[in-house]
Amino acid sequence: MLYRQYAKPMFNTSLRIVNNTSDAEDVLQESFASAFRFLDRFDYSSTFGAWLKRIVVNKSINALRARKFAFAEIEEVSLNESPEPEEFDEDSVRLKVEEIRNAMKLLPNGYRAVLSLYLFEGYDHEEISEILNISTSTVRTQYHRARQKLLQLLNKGGK
Repeated sequence: MLYRQYAKPMFNTSLRIVNNTSDAEDVLQESFASAFRFLDRFDYSSTFGAWLKRIVVNKSINALRARKFAFAEIEEVSLNESPEPEEFDEDSVRLKVEEIRNAMKLLPNGYRAVLSLYLFEGYDHEEISEILNISTSTVRTQYHRARQKLLQLLNKGGK
């Protein structure tokens, strides 16, 4: 019953991160196996779904690491620097969900992971930093670059 209730949304969560159906299916199965194996560790401080989602996200990130993706190295940004001006008006970009999904699939793994965790899974920059074991400034930079790249792809029609 738990599997039927949570399988589809957890699969979609994983798929947004790993961008590969086969890997997402593996992550889903491993996540449920882990959840059932360690059910005695569930402390009811959150919902079962939130606890399971955390397992799915962590296993998805591990699957990406197994594929040996690397985040782009960046220089630390000075706090005194002004942010780069936005090249695109995000409010004017109104496209169908399918176009956005297709464009998301074209993003590099690091960009897609950060963007998915932030926009779709609701994690903040600090939480993503902990999950991915990278600095918060790297998360912020990856997010900014991913957002710009996604907007470029959407403006080109997802190609």
